[in-house]
Amino acid sequence: MVAQSDGDLYGDGVNIAARLESIAHPGGIAISAKVHDELQGKARFVFEDCGEQSLKNVARPVRVYALGGSALGAKAIGKPLPLPDKPSIAVLPFTNMSGDPEQEYFADGMAEDIITALSRVRWLFVIARNSASHTRGAPLT
Repeated sequence: MVAQSDGDLYGDGVNIAARLESIAHPGGIAISAKVHDELQGKARFVFEDCGEQSLKNVARPVRVYALGGSALGAKAIGKPLPLPDKPSIAVLPFTNMSGDPEQEYFADGMAEDIITALSRVRWLFVIARNSASHTRGAPLT
């Protein structure tokens, strides 16, 4: 079920889509089994079965498929993208220092809001959230 409030969408499908985005390799596409089943016979894409994946705040594991095997840590094939010709910035994940696991959403939301605001600055290249999220919990030197 999807609910809408003030232009925002809520529901299990939206939550799962957001979690799949966070585990997909940059430039990759990850979809759930439900979406994969809907695409059968309707689109000419090759998806690789990545098995059951545990997603944050989703009660049961979700079977995940990657487009052409390009998601979930697989290296993209092809020549590297050119470096941007403008200053770049990455917003690293915030650490939840409260000890309350419920505040993890707040920390993630703050980083997302900052990334969104910075992406509106045309002369600045902003690194995607899922590209910087692998640093969560890693010591920075």
